[in-house]
Amino acid sequence: MPAKVVVLGAGYAGAGAIQQLEDELGNSAELTWVSDTDYHLVLHESHRCIRDPTVQENITIPVEEIKSPTTRFVEDEVVDVDVDDRTVELAGGDEIDYDYVLVALGSQTAYYGIDGMAENSLTLKSLDDALEIHERVKSAARDATRNDPAQVVVGGAGLSGIQSAGEIAEFRDEHQAPIDIYLVEALEEIFPGNDPEVQGALRKRLQEADIEILTDDPIVEAGEDAIYFDEGEPLEYDVFLWTGGITGRDALDGAELEKEHNRVNAEATFETSDERVFAIGDSAIIEQNDQPAPPTAQAAWQAAEVAGENVARAVEGRPLKTWTHKDKGTVISVGDEAVAHDVMMLPLNTFGSFPAETLKKAIAARWIADISSYGRALKAWSDL
Repeated sequence: MPAKVVVLGAGYAGAGAIQQLEDELGNSAELTWVSDTDYHLVLHESHRCIRDPTVQENITIPVEEIKSPTTRFVEDEVVDVDVDDRTVELAGGDEIDYDYVLVALGSQTAYYGIDGMAENSLTLKSLDDALEIHERVKSAARDATRNDPAQVVVGGAGLSGIQSAGEIAEFRDEHQAPIDIYLVEALEEIFPGNDPEVQGALRKRLQEADIEILTDDPIVEAGEDAIYFDEGEPLEYDVFLWTGGITGRDALDGAELEKEHNRVNAEATFETSDERVFAIGDSAIIEQNDQPAPPTAQAAWQAAEVAGENVARAVEGRPLKTWTHKDKGTVISVGDEAVAHDVMMLPLNTFGSFPAETLKKAIAARWIADISSYGRALKAWSDL
């Protein structure tokens, strides 16, 4: 009997791993791909839909363009992984048996126990989230006036928070909308934990976009129309977006695997505490030499090829490869502008303007071309 190999999730890790598994296994295994959407979302560009929902056409790639015709695709939500029975339970009531499973379900937003945060904030983890933010910002602006502008607050000044604030500012400027934008960060500086040079470059562009930055004061409660700080005065809002961190998906709650914050612990081979379960991307905490691999799109892209190959090697009883994350640098957009930092093989440490903007487009376009086609990547270029 051919081995049953199942991949869970259609994010960067899942989409990349599917193609590698197809190359490695050919028709020697039964390959099943499960996702709650029938498309791959270029998630690191999803913030573009906050400004313009039509961008979705170019950052959603149908699974049929990604997978081989011989790969079975199931559109459903994963609710449990039973490692004893080797089954994946779906929300629709079906179960899928596996011999090997690759968990690439991504993550969900972490609220850190902050009172009212889950109930009162928007998040940005899906296309539907981005479209809802757009509608809420548009509605708030429509009801506002120059004397009483809409208050839009973005909590968390990491990658998602900065890029989301930049898109809201572009929406405001393009529509001449009466909106005040606040970017709130609990720590002392935006883009925490990164080089002060890139932090300063990002702060400059955010301020030029007329985004007010509030740092060094954590949110302790989120009410229906205001957020409350540890020390400062409450900040009223009409729209509140929270991008403060990630945790594992609820589907992994009952999985008997070693986990931290519901993210599966995995070796650099992507093996977990169960030899038939591999994990990758935001679903996993992947061991590296000194610290876990970052939960970024870049890391997931790099890991997908090796993870797919290793699952195939496990099926065939061959030794597994070890993956090492290589940081190739960071490129962040602030509306139509961008900042690049520590990019491999480039002489400048931090730069912006046209070179950074072009580089950011090129990164997204290359990914789209890799999993779909150069034609689709070219069509998407103007929206990236």
